Amino acid sequence: MGFFDILGAGNINKAVEECRSTQGALLVDVRTPDEYAGGHIPGAVSIPLPLIESIEDRVQDKDTPVYLYCLSGSRAGYAAQAMRRMGYTKVKNIGGIKGYKGEKELD
Repeated sequence: MGFFDILGAGNINKAVEECRSTQGALLVDVRTPDEYAGGHIPGAVSIPLPLIESIEDRVQDKDTPVYLYCLSGSRAGYAAQAMRRMGYTKVKNIGGIKGYKGEKELD
């Protein structure tokens, strides 16, 4: 599928750096609000999977690079599929925060 493949979650640490170096990219945590508050990747916005359609309120340009993560990568995969159905073209499931080695922010 290429660079922004729906289900190809890889190394989350490398992907976070890639996101940070990609102009205009958005990092999205699709876990529950409680999970997000308990610790998330710095710079990530919270859009829980059941509310993924609200991404349109934040990202109007459907060619914006969007990097999605959750706990293991499963919910991020579902979110990526939903976003593709909505017309987003540069969506990437980067896997689960449980593999993230960097610092985490608390809310």
